Amino acid sequence: MERNWKTEVLKYLDEARGLGIFMISAAFFDALVNYPGLPFRHMISSDLLRRFLVGLTMGLTALYIFTSKFGVKSGAYINPAVTFVRYRLGDINKTDAIFYTVFQFAGGSIGMFLVCFLFPKWMLDPNVNYIITVPGKAGTIMAFLMEFLISFLLIVVVLFMGIRRAWNKYTPYVVSFLIMLFITFESPFSGMSMNPARTFSSAIVSGEWKSFWLYCTAPVMGMIAGEYLYRKWKNIFQPKMYRK
Repeated sequence: MERNWKTEVLKYLDEARGLGIFMISAAFFDALVNYPGLPFRHMISSDLLRRFLVGLTMGLTALYIFTSKFGVKSGAYINPAVTFVRYRLGDINKTDAIFYTVFQFAGGSIGMFLVCFLFPKWMLDPNVNYIITVPGKAGTIMAFLMEFLISFLLIVVVLFMGIRRAWNKYTPYVVSFLIMLFITFESPFSGMSMNPARTFSSAIVSGEWKSFWLYCTAPVMGMIAGEYLYRKWKNIFQPKMYRK
C-alpha cells in the first residue's frame, strides 16, 4: 500500500508537539514551584509536597497529550523507548519508528529552548537547573535501577491494559496517574525520566550530560523487560480474550 507522506509527516509533527508540550509544562511548573524568586517556594516548605504539585501538573499535562486529537492520531508515544517497544511488537514500521524518535528528540529540545528563551533566569537557577535528570544522592546504580523499574512498570501497565478495549480506554488515565506518582516519590533517585528524549532535551540546553548513558539505557532495558513479560504471558495463555 502506498504511503500517504503528508499524513505520515503530520503524525511525526504530532509526536514532536507532544513532547514539546510536555517539556514546556515540566519546565514552567517546576520553576513555578521551585524558583526562589516566586512565592510558592517560600509558601511550601515540604519538598514532597512541591514534588507532588509538579507531578500533578505533569500527570494532567500527559493526560491532555494522550487524549488530544493530535495525540490520538500519532499514538502519543512521545518517548523513544516506548516507540522501540511498539516497533518490536509490530505496531509501527521501521520508518515510522525512526522518524518518531527523531521528531521526539527535536520536539522536546525545541520546547526546552523556548522556555529558556522566555524564562532564562528561572531555568538557570540551581533550584530549577533546566529540569535536568541526574542521579540523586543514592548514586548512579540506584538511579539506574529505579529508571529500569519505573520504565518496566509503565510499559507493563500500557501493554496489559491494551489486552481488552474495555481496559484500554482507561490507559491514559492510569499512565498519567503513574507519572504523578513517579515524580512525587521516585524523582529524588533519578530525576524521573523514563525517556531518553526528555533527558536529552534538558541536556542540550544546559550542557549537563552527566550519566546521560543511564537515561538512554535503563528506560529502554526496562521497557524491553516489560515487553518480554507481556510476550511470555501471551504465549502461555491463549489469546481468546484479546481485543474483546
